Amino acid sequence: MECRQDEIFSRSRGVLGADGSEKLACASAAVFGTGGVGGWCAEALVRTGIGGITIVDCDTIAPSNINRQIMADPASIGEYKVEVLAARLGRINPSCRVTSVKTRFCAETAAAFDLSEFDVVIDAIDSVADKCLLVKNALEAGKPALFSSMGAAFRRDPLKVRTADFTKIEGDALARAMRRTMRKEGFFPPKPFTCVYSSEQPSAPDVKGVKGSLVQVTAVFGMVLASLAVEHVCNGGKTSRPVADARNI
Repeated sequence: MECRQDEIFSRSRGVLGADGSEKLACASAAVFGTGGVGGWCAEALVRTGIGGITIVDCDTIAPSNINRQIMADPASIGEYKVEVLAARLGRINPSCRVTSVKTRFCAETAAAFDLSEFDVVIDAIDSVADKCLLVKNALEAGKPALFSSMGAAFRRDPLKVRTADFTKIEGDALARAMRRTMRKEGFFPPKPFTCVYSSEQPSAPDVKGVKGSLVQVTAVFGMVLASLAVEHVCNGGKTSRPVADARNI
């Protein structure tokens, strides 16, 4: 059954208004990393009405992904995450321009991405080195707004999810590792960018060698990233939230 765009996004338009919805329909986002955080972010962006989205990931779906990744189920094991997610996003809104890129964003592939083409860049990458490179390239590109996810592993309380400027995050090992890497490489962000993180102290792993994570936390990270992106686009590039925000989401 075909659905008209005004039917699909009538509820979104009721919140964002006609002007905000039109801005979102004309905007494009790139989501780097489509796991427990990035996949939910991409889904929320498409369901809210983003006009174009590029999803970037090199991994295939594993059984251990099923507990938290939106595209993962037993039937999709072994398939590329971006291909399964792209098909899902295309079914949600056939008018959305969905591009899937089966590669890892890293030093060897970064030159292939012109980040200035996007209105928003979402960093949902796990690797410290790759995150730092994406932050550097996105900020140097100038145009895209950058929103980055810090560590969601070993947390169980979604009410502890926060937003803050990268330089103001405390108690997050991933942010510390990124700042350490940036100092070592002689680069530090020339302008603020907002991150999603948890103020909850991570729990000790119950199973040795397993990076525990729960969908009720990772999905909230992804949803907050999507919300930041939507607000940025609909407000003409101005965030409606303070850069350093210590309140519950």
